[in-house]
Amino acid sequence: MTVAGDSDWSAMMRAAQGGDSRAYAALLTEITPVLRRVVRRRWGGSGSADAEDVVQDVLISLHSVRHTYDPARPFMPWLMAIVSFRLKDAGRKAARRSVHERSEWSLEHGLPDAAAEPAPESPGDSEELRRAIASLPDGQRRAIELMKLEEHSLKEAAAVTGMSVGALKVAVHRGLKTLRAVLAGGKHDRNR
Repeated sequence: MTVAGDSDWSAMMRAAQGGDSRAYAALLTEITPVLRRVVRRRWGGSGSADAEDVVQDVLISLHSVRHTYDPARPFMPWLMAIVSFRLKDAGRKAARRSVHERSEWSLEHGLPDAAAEPAPESPGDSEELRRAIASLPDGQRRAIELMKLEEHSLKEAAAVTGMSVGALKVAVHRGLKTLRAVLAGGKHDRNR
């Protein structure tokens, strides 16, 4: 995809990487309407609020990984890769959300009985989980946060952390193993 503003946007991004906040603000102002059009076209018939959420996720991702842009390369393909990742993430989230929706609670089938027993509490205490995650070594904690809580892909998390995909997999595996041990009340070795 070639856009007339691509070379200008590349120059703005180079300047932004050099610390020019005005160039960065101008870049974001110029690309946001383009992002909205691209996301709405690719997102399809889903609500415009969902599309706007994807646009905001793209802008946040762009901000988080702006240091990875190679000024010797065109800007637009790099930006469209971010858009593609965010659209895939949004699609996965929407699919998970639709699986968890309870169609029997729709107006077509009536509302659930108000006297029905409440759903059982999920096992574990969320505060205990937060403390357990916070106690992990930095690399494992960050890997768990990115991969499991923020639902980034391996490639995205690797770009954010600077870790290789393999090292990231190991950090997630070790972090989950440590969390299981901590939450089960067992002893653990934080460095394993």
